[in-house]
Amino acid sequence: MPHKQKKIQTIFIIYWVLLAYIIAALVWWFIALSSQNAEMTQLKLNEIKKDNPTYWQQYQTIQEDKKRKTTQYIGEGSIFLLLIIAGAIFVFRAVRRQLKFSHDQYNFMMAITHELKTPIAVSRLNLETLLKRKLDESQHQRLIYNTLQETNRLNTLCNNILLSSQIEAGGFAIASEQINWSNLINNCVNDFIARYPQRAIQQQVQPDVFVLGDQFLLQIAINNLIENALKYSPKEGIIKIDLFKKNNTALLEIKDNGPGIADDEKKKVFEKFYRTGNEATKRAKGTGLGLYLLKKIIKSHKGNITLTDNMDGGCIFTITLQSEA
Repeated sequence: MPHKQKKIQTIFIIYWVLLAYIIAALVWWFIALSSQNAEMTQLKLNEIKKDNPTYWQQYQTIQEDKKRKTTQYIGEGSIFLLLIIAGAIFVFRAVRRQLKFSHDQYNFMMAITHELKTPIAVSRLNLETLLKRKLDESQHQRLIYNTLQETNRLNTLCNNILLSSQIEAGGFAIASEQINWSNLINNCVNDFIARYPQRAIQQQVQPDVFVLGDQFLLQIAINNLIENALKYSPKEGIIKIDLFKKNNTALLEIKDNGPGIADDEKKKVFEKFYRTGNEATKRAKGTGLGLYLLKKIIKSHKGNITLTDNMDGGCIFTITLQSEA
């Protein structure tokens, strides 16, 4: 990366030098034409005689012609300058956006490599231990349980990557069916409680709240949001999950006790590959796909996702969907 950064800096220096040269050439062009116009005007004035009865008329015509050409040069020069500046800004923003995307992709590849290798390595170690050693029943069950947790984590990661690729390619279709939103949330929460028995997860879910949508995608959205809350909250923190119906709207709130998100980053966290600059969050594992997919899924269901500060510290993610009777 350091070598690539130096190469990028060199390209930007060359870019700004070329831009400065083009603008300088445009200014020189204007000065040269203005000087030529002044010389041509003086030559024309020298050719007319003062004792000529039409002297003043010819003089005024020559001066008006000079002014007209000066105005023409200023107009053309200004248009060229504006076009050059507009083009330079467009190119600069496009390049900077592409560089940012490349940087995000690089970080994603580093993160995804670690995220993929960790569950594979842990599962392999557990299986090798089971194969080579004779363990008592409790140890045997614990290793199997840990291996299942890692495979679930790997499966979630693969689903996120595949879904992200389908979204980018515009190739994912949303099923439309009536879903018991309450049961789906309870199932997801209970699964996390089983996977993380040492974590405090509280749920208050109003029964029989129905929504219209794709059960698989909505399950991914819920899992990503709960996973995010657990990931960035301290181990002693409490994750609160509330579902309630208000008029014809189903509201799902997930509260955590993490480090929180700065106001200027609240919208950015839903961008692909983006991760907040908070050191506490940078140390946490992640690929920057979870919240990106969450927003895409909720928007595709004509819903809304908001992010606010938790009074007890951390964040509150609120999903709003149209409720079915």
